[in-house]
Amino acid sequence: MKTNAASADSTSAPSPDGPNGPGGADGSDGPDGPSGSDGGAARPRRARGRRVLRTVLVVVAVLILAAAGAGWWAYSHLNGNLDSVDLDKAIGDNRPAKVVAGAQNILVLGSDSRAGANGELDHGDVSGARSDTAMLVHIPEGRAKATAVSIPRDTLITRPECKDKDDESKTLGSAKRVMFNSVYSVGGPACVVKTVEQMSGIRVDHFVEVDFAGFKGLVDALGGVTVTLDKPMSGSKGGLKLDAGTHRLNGTDSLKFVRTRYGYGDGSDLGRIGLQQQFMMAMLAEIKKQDALGNPARLYKLADAGTKSLTTDSGLGSLTALADFAQSMKGVDPDTMETIMLPVDYDKIDRNRVIVAEPQAGRLWEALRNDQKIPADAKKSPATGG
Repeated sequence: MKTNAASADSTSAPSPDGPNGPGGADGSDGPDGPSGSDGGAARPRRARGRRVLRTVLVVVAVLILAAAGAGWWAYSHLNGNLDSVDLDKAIGDNRPAKVVAGAQNILVLGSDSRAGANGELDHGDVSGARSDTAMLVHIPEGRAKATAVSIPRDTLITRPECKDKDDESKTLGSAKRVMFNSVYSVGGPACVVKTVEQMSGIRVDHFVEVDFAGFKGLVDALGGVTVTLDKPMSGSKGGLKLDAGTHRLNGTDSLKFVRTRYGYGDGSDLGRIGLQQQFMMAMLAEIKKQDALGNPARLYKLADAGTKSLTTDSGLGSLTALADFAQSMKGVDPDTMETIMLPVDYDKIDRNRVIVAEPQAGRLWEALRNDQKIPADAKKSPATGG
């Protein structure tokens, strides 16, 4: 069976040799290519923001239905799959005060660990875990149109003092000029929350982390996902090798697909983001096509795989809490959500990195903190000229 999957967004990929290219000065993955809030450069980031949040909401919707229809054993099993973190215990009392009681601020993280068993699926074992997708989603009082602030992974920031994610008895000292996406690998989600709170002065009410490797189980529960390529993948540097055309991918190959960077397009990280967008849309199309939400047996398999890929704060750490939270958010339409990139400028020392642009960022955070309209000039990013 051959069907057309949703295609990746049509964007102009940045030069692989410039600051937005694949490699930083330190040999690590380079930035995604900052994009502004207006014009063509903003479309990839807005699309990514919508799709990441939509994916989270779809998983939560599956959990709601599973909680409503499952027996006690099934409910207990699914509930036991969820991982949660007590933010107050992990961060301590040094947190911003809540300014507007009715507003909600949710940190959405996309993580990808390639250590251990995950590494065996692709590219070999790589120490640590990554979180290259981070959005602070602000839902105003009254649950009207939401705003998501996307934080570029290559932003140089000051990491606050945090607990070591591998040994909570150890404390990591504060560090200056570290890449934002490195915070997760050493301090885990609680340290990312603390970092965002200190950057913004905004109290994070909840966080939801989605493990990309966990979607392997979702794909297998669906019996595969169909994707269409307009050009071949060469399979270089451990990536997936595929001819141009339509392919039915199992869970293992799907994971390789979303991790492929070299050997497809210009080899930049933006190209990999495009593949991830294409895959996520194809998976959601498959769920709709199979009417998976109307099939109790398949629904349970999806819920089982979905809960295994989620980590939340302790306030959302049960099926009941997730269901109640999702119900309270039902008036928020992801398609109307405004996604803004945190205003950044190129670092004067290392042009492969960016720094937070002031006073724009300060005005952006102040508006969200007080549940007010964001000024137009607070959305402008010097790195993009917008």
